[in-house]
Amino acid sequence: MKLGYSNDMSRPKFAIMNPVRTFTLPPYQTAAGVTDMMMHTMERYFTKDDDMDLTTNLAEAVLRTMKDCIFAVLKDPCDYRNRAQIMWGGSVAHNGLTGCGVSDDWATHQLEHELSGMFDVTHGAGLAAIWPSWARYVLHENLSRFTRFAVNVMDVPNDFTDPEGTALRGIEAMECFYHAIGMPTNIRELIGRDITDEEIEEMTRKCSRDYTATCGCLKVLYADDMRKIYQMARG
Repeated sequence: MKLGYSNDMSRPKFAIMNPVRTFTLPPYQTAAGVTDMMMHTMERYFTKDDDMDLTTNLAEAVLRTMKDCIFAVLKDPCDYRNRAQIMWGGSVAHNGLTGCGVSDDWATHQLEHELSGMFDVTHGAGLAAIWPSWARYVLHENLSRFTRFAVNVMDVPNDFTDPEGTALRGIEAMECFYHAIGMPTNIRELIGRDITDEEIEEMTRKCSRDYTATCGCLKVLYADDMRKIYQMARG
């Protein structure tokens, strides 16, 4: 059983962040960490609240910076400058700034907790395996936000005649990014085998707290929604 816990009492009042301490982090864990940092921002970015332009712009800047810096540190683990950008970005990604004035989602995190709880996989890699399916499932809850993500974060050309196509190409671009840094984009790639219907049902049951709880804010997910996303993410 893996459960999330959050309380401001667990936050440090002061922290010294030294990028040198991350030089020996293995490439896979470096990529998984950046994936999680980006997802912490994306959980706040994909919202129905469209009136916080500064918050949205800050979130996009964090995402673009993480996306650019990861390739440099995978090439040279001792690249201080880019390690420093990642470390600072990780702090900004989860200090509340990129969620100021908007409703957080966190469905991808909650869905992933069941993957790492059942299969003992790296959390960031599990997020990469789930997010593309979640994104396609909730796309029309705020199509313009996914289109904006595609254009402003993933550098997809904006086809103004086909916003849905632009949004879908943004999700595909994110999948290409995940593969480029060694992350999976579905459960088969994550665990190395096909997941069974029984395992999907067990994760659905746990994620929904025995079919009594929901998760998500952009689209509120019930147990049947969770099951469908796990099925989409099979690979």
